[in-house]
Amino acid sequence: MSAAWKASGITYNRYLAIAARVVRRGLKDDKRLAAERRGEMDLRFARWDNGKQGENKNLAEANEKAFAEHAKADGGA
Repeated sequence: MSAAWKASGITYNRYLAIAARVVRRGLKDDKRLAAERRGEMDLRFARWDNGKQGENKNLAEANEKAFAEHAKADGGA
């Protein structure tokens, strides 16, 4: 018998993220807020050129900037 997450077509990591979110939402307010803060991520990346690491950037901020520039280039469509 296949696991429910596999049968539904999602990855195990996605299944765990959904389960963790459901558990956090079921907690009382004080515990829920602390658990939600632990669930946040701060991903950083750097571009490498010729074996040299570039500046570290926050992934969320870089994505927002790229989306804004893309929308501006497309005329806001």
